[in-house]
Amino acid sequence: MISLRKARVADAIAIGAVHVAAWRSAYPGILPDAFLARMSVSRQAAFYDAAIRGGTGVTVATASGTDVPVGSGPRIIGFTTAGRARYIEIAGRRLAEGEVETLYVLDDWRERGVGRRLMRASAAHLVDIGCRSAFLWVLRDNPSRWFYQRLGGRSVAEQTIQIAGQSVAQTAFVWDPIEQLLAASPQAS
Repeated sequence: MISLRKARVADAIAIGAVHVAAWRSAYPGILPDAFLARMSVSRQAAFYDAAIRGGTGVTVATASGTDVPVGSGPRIIGFTTAGRARYIEIAGRRLAEGEVETLYVLDDWRERGVGRRLMRASAAHLVDIGCRSAFLWVLRDNPSRWFYQRLGGRSVAEQTIQIAGQSVAQTAFVWDPIEQLLAASPQAS
């Protein structure tokens, strides 16, 4: 069984591990191999520990029951973070009030609706904190960018950022109004 819940501080290490695994899977050939190899679960865990303690909307997807090996407990298989937009405008263009900052799902758990459910949880959190629109950044060369298009995200801006000393293009996808994202990611039955 796959379920979603609000993250707890005790989840930070597992969240950090999902983050590192997802980047190592998604970004070879996009980001430097040496950078990906040096990624640290403990460094990511510290970041997510602070985010959870600081009130960022962090939601985890857990697998349990017949979806995990016999004798093991629930396992974190994905997560998302969301909050008020860090940047409301780019190059004079309004993006959105809320931002989905991260969405990562382990490879073995993709194509099961986990990402859609996590996106809905982020959108619901953003609505709860008063956001009427949402956006996220995705690396332009990320092979999963189509996922956001299928959820109705509109590509509205691009910018170049630096990661590990390398220039990387990213694209902003927007849902305005946020109800477009809620409608595209229905609740699990």
